[in-house]
Amino acid sequence: MESQSFTHIKERLPVYAVPARLRRNPLPFHLGAWAAWTMAARSVGLLARSPLCAQSRSPVRLAAARLLSGAGPVAADVGREEQPLRGAETGSEDKTPKKRFSEVQEERREQAQRTVLIHCPHKVSEKKFLKYLSQHGAINNHFFYESLGLFAVVEFARKESVGSLQSGTLMPHEAAIPFRSRFLSLKLKNAGGQPSEPPSVRASQQLPPSSQRLLERLCRAESVGDQLDTLLQELQLTEENVRLRYLTCSLIEDVAAAYFPDCTVRPFGSSVNTFGKLGCDLDMFLDLDEIGKRSTPKTVGNFLLEFQVKNVPSERIATQKILSVIGECLDHFGPGCVGVQKILNARCPLVRFSHQASGFQCDLTANNRIALKSSELLYLYGALDSRVRALVFSVRCWARAHSLTSSIPGAWITNFSLTMMVIFFLQRRSPPILPTLESLKALASAEDKCVIEGNNCTFVRDLNKIQPSRNTEPLELLLKEFFEYFGNFAFNKNSINIRQGREQNKPDSSPLHIQNPFETSLNISRNVSQSQLQKFVDLARESAWLLQQDGEGGPAPAPRQPWGLAALLLPSVRDSRSLSKKQNRRPASERVKSLLESIKEHNPDSPTATDGKRTMSTHA
Repeated sequence: MESQSFTHIKERLPVYAVPARLRRNPLPFHLGAWAAWTMAARSVGLLARSPLCAQSRSPVRLAAARLLSGAGPVAADVGREEQPLRGAETGSEDKTPKKRFSEVQEERREQAQRTVLIHCPHKVSEKKFLKYLSQHGAINNHFFYESLGLFAVVEFARKESVGSLQSGTLMPHEAAIPFRSRFLSLKLKNAGGQPSEPPSVRASQQLPPSSQRLLERLCRAESVGDQLDTLLQELQLTEENVRLRYLTCSLIEDVAAAYFPDCTVRPFGSSVNTFGKLGCDLDMFLDLDEIGKRSTPKTVGNFLLEFQVKNVPSERIATQKILSVIGECLDHFGPGCVGVQKILNARCPLVRFSHQASGFQCDLTANNRIALKSSELLYLYGALDSRVRALVFSVRCWARAHSLTSSIPGAWITNFSLTMMVIFFLQRRSPPILPTLESLKALASAEDKCVIEGNNCTFVRDLNKIQPSRNTEPLELLLKEFFEYFGNFAFNKNSINIRQGREQNKPDSSPLHIQNPFETSLNISRNVSQSQLQKFVDLARESAWLLQQDGEGGPAPAPRQPWGLAALLLPSVRDSRSLSKKQNRRPASERVKSLLESIKEHNPDSPTATDGKRTMSTHA
């Protein structure tokens, strides 16, 4: 679910000031490069900015936001609006122990089991609503949100309170499938006697901000690094959204438990790996392994009992049959589950459906444990250094703005591939910002050992055993050099491999080869076409050049011109340059490459210089 296109945001933003760092005297730079940029700027009607209010980032306002941030639903949203940035510039980390991925999963799952989802009338009084529910037990947390109506997510302190609430809940009188779920509807006994006043609840935001609002926030930032942090804060999943995702899985688990009483429905992918954005799909899988684990012999003697089961020719056929039945169950009996599609012949069979109450597009698979292990690995990388998530979010947003990625299957680069590229790039820094997968495997203990379907998925799971990086490079530099690194990467002969953390010869002729970290014989970017890869390279080179101009303090932008990351999110810049092909016969990629080379020749601090902090590591 994407916000409106950046291409439609032209003259609609309020006016903001050019940061002081961009108003200083220009340094020498390539005149041809500036001419090309100026021509592009004139052709697209660039965003307006006027002087920033002096108090927009004042300590008083930030302090007020911090004071309000823990006082309830309203204050939480205020705190999010003016949330101070959290030191991702140099990857500074707090010293508190970090939870394992499995610990977070179990805590969230147990939390979801004590939670109910209630469809509420808009005239509901929050105070009376909570008082009514408190008859069944203490309430730990709650929030409201808008989807197809007003909904409340209510977490009780004890699981028994949910049973008490269900025991006092009525079945509708109309013809319906009777099902005692934790998805309920609140009715007003005397609707006519209720005061006709606006709703007294504050709805939590469950969708990403509009492109206009996002660009406004980026233009108000004080540096490119601040822009990356701002984008992360605006797009990342909120606490309420994460709770809603685990609750949705728990509600689907209730339906599946009719056939498999000891099953577990677990979220994976973007919903749990800390790289998900507001509005992303909800991937979940039906885990049946716990059923077998609980069937352990508890008696002695010469006899052994086994359950009678239905035999099938293969595990794949078993998965297809299970998902087919669960799909039918969701379609006929699952409250709020609509548009159910059974896609059983895919490489990984799945059931796709929409969960109306939460607004999530859901994909349900069965026993997809490698996908969960990949989610755990990304969670670990994201937790090791605060710069990782900020860089990944910005690269993904940049790619989507330029149509390099798409929600429709095709020849595009996927978000997972982009994340692997960022991780690989950070492994190549000197000193490395992220360890290789082999390094994480070497730190693993016996309890970390994990082999799934013959694939070695072992790595250390305790984050506190991993030494933090000594690299202190700022985000602004990392973003620029990410684009420069992959703008000049030898994709024609080398592959990307985060297990080894070094370039390797491609094993096949695919335009882009990124090795699956666990199923090492697979290329996760096999679908990417040569034309899409070339588009990525051209845009990466152009973006590196634009950031280089900001870093060198080129001429101050025109009063109506975006800057930094905001400028990179405008695909019209590249499109407008293509209009000048008749005047310049060289391809755009060659022109941008020559500009980059010219910049390097005149910049003693270029990444190609001998400064250890800015050179690319050439060892594993």
